Amino acid sequence: MPADLAVIGLGPYGLPLAQAAVTSGMPTIGYRTGPEAGSLSPAEVRRMLAQGFRVTANPAELGRVRTAVICAPAPRAADGGLDLSQVETAARTLAARLRPHTTVILESPVPPGTTEGFLRRLLESESGLRAGRDFHLAYSPSRVDPGNRDFTPANTPKVIGGLTPACTESAAAFYGRLTDKVVRARGPREAETVQVLETNFRQVNIALVNEMAVLCHEMGVDLWDVIRCAETKPFGFQAFRPGPGVGGHAVPQDLTAHAGRTLRMAELAQEVNSRMPRYVVQRAAALLNEHGKSARGARVLLLGVTYKPDLADQQGTPAQEIAVRLMELGASVSYHDPHVPSWNVLDRPLPRADSLYEAAADADLTILLQQHRTYDLQGLSVKAQLLLDTRGATPTGAAHRL
Repeated sequence: MPADLAVIGLGPYGLPLAQAAVTSGMPTIGYRTGPEAGSLSPAEVRRMLAQGFRVTANPAELGRVRTAVICAPAPRAADGGLDLSQVETAARTLAARLRPHTTVILESPVPPGTTEGFLRRLLESESGLRAGRDFHLAYSPSRVDPGNRDFTPANTPKVIGGLTPACTESAAAFYGRLTDKVVRARGPREAETVQVLETNFRQVNIALVNEMAVLCHEMGVDLWDVIRCAETKPFGFQAFRPGPGVGGHAVPQDLTAHAGRTLRMAELAQEVNSRMPRYVVQRAAALLNEHGKSARGARVLLLGVTYKPDLADQQGTPAQEIAVRLMELGASVSYHDPHVPSWNVLDRPLPRADSLYEAAADADLTILLQQHRTYDLQGLSVKAQLLLDTRGATPTGAAHRL
């Protein structure tokens, strides 16, 4: 049976989209753009395959669909910008097989102007077709929140900006089969800039509470109690919580760099958040010192090394830098994570604790970096010699909080 949809790129953006399409009954194929780590569990992927989802390595199949959505990752490049090489590869692969009347949508996080500039030129030059006349072209920011069971593609509004009004309506008709609400932007640039605003909103607000965490610790103020009280305000406030750093796949401050300027607020936020792993290690060393121990030779157990709770995804996780800095201080570092069976730091495997409570009791310091649901934090706080909670997840008074 011919597929209606091709999802090109099966990483954190593509797999959830394919899952939503398959769930809605849409015949869907997936095409990989490279080694990609998705956010779905093996059981979820098996369920998709049982429902008819197919992963193909045959690019010819891309020319037999009504809609093609490019979800290739755009990671940070060596120069600090975005690496669009996988987006380019995906677009070239599609363009060589592009048929008239196909709707092409880009969901990868890209700088504003990419869809109607870079992508349009590439598709037109490789296919001989004209966007807006022979095929539809649009952008839609990915709004995936891995692991969030309350907000799924079905109940998360989808923003769409097409090259022409007809392009917008074609993309709207596609997404209308997957979600309860479609929001039409004025064009691709506006839709791309929605991604910039949403990503930086998260980054800036996390930076604010991270700075507050450092300041409140110095003043002897319980920030977690401050946040608990502040979030009772029914207007003008949204609670964010500090942590050991900011992980994930989005690249916040670099999305506007192509325009010759950056968002200063986002740059400052990135500076603040990138300092948090170093601050966690400073707090760890200070705690050890307060209890008559040196970081050199100390046994330190890291709990939860993924960037988000209850997922195996390690993209941008601050745990890597924290482990490296602890090792540079001479600490003996091990880890526990129910979702990560093996973990390499500095290209060598780190010891994994098999028995969590025994490891916590044996370690000079246990650092909670991610609060997976399987962790009994009350029990851990009793067993651990010293427990540093970077997530504010332990009961009040049970641990030293960030």
